Amino acid sequence: MRSLSSFAEWHRRRGCLALMAVVLLSSRAWAEDPAAVEDVVPPPLTHYKGREIAPTMGYLGAPWLVREERAREENSPKLLDALKVRPGQVICDLGCGNGYYSLDLARLVGPEGRILAVDIQPEMLHLLELRAKRAKLEHIEPIQGTFIDPKLPEGGVDLVLLVDVYHEFSHPEHMLQGIRRSLKPDGRLVLVEFREEDPTVPIKPLHKMSRKQILKELEPNGFRLVEAYEELPWQHVMFFVRDDAAEKSID
Repeated sequence: MRSLSSFAEWHRRRGCLALMAVVLLSSRAWAEDPAAVEDVVPPPLTHYKGREIAPTMGYLGAPWLVREERAREENSPKLLDALKVRPGQVICDLGCGNGYYSLDLARLVGPEGRILAVDIQPEMLHLLELRAKRAKLEHIEPIQGTFIDPKLPEGGVDLVLLVDVYHEFSHPEHMLQGIRRSLKPDGRLVLVEFREEDPTVPIKPLHKMSRKQILKELEPNGFRLVEAYEELPWQHVMFFVRDDAAEKSID
């Protein structure tokens, strides 16, 4: 698994440069038009609630996301089964990259459903569009989000899926607020992260999260844990609802 750790280190260096560029552009926008403060990205966090935030993976790493062995290593078909997707649902693949999960989700919701594929990198979204076109899937909607806003419709999403991406959010509270607003009354946020508790998972610690840390971050931001699935080889799968939803929490 040496390739996984080396790739993580590579995109850490690229992500730092990309984030610095965004901060510089935001500062320039503030200087040129102070009235546009709501459009300016606040300074990124380096740590959140005791956790170091990982940088965003650059689009040049897109082939790694659709590598042939991924389904075997992570058992992605099992994750899709655990989501219990229904035809006609509106699902957001947040941090979709080039659409590894978006295409399968589109097949599961069917043509009467809708996939909102969100990423901050237009290059990733272009690659997603090419893959969706080849697969003849027309109900995938690419959305270019920002570091502080996933650009989702308010109260219109059945399920928001985040696969190995939350730990990269430079503004986690802003993003969680945006996700919370987007959920239908019975909507769910599904967080998938590599298990920090398991030293055999061949991922650098910076790209892992523990169940305890996940709860430490999501619960104060208006979410309740209602289900956990621990049958994947490497990852936690944790299902959250809004804290004002009727669905009961689990311990």
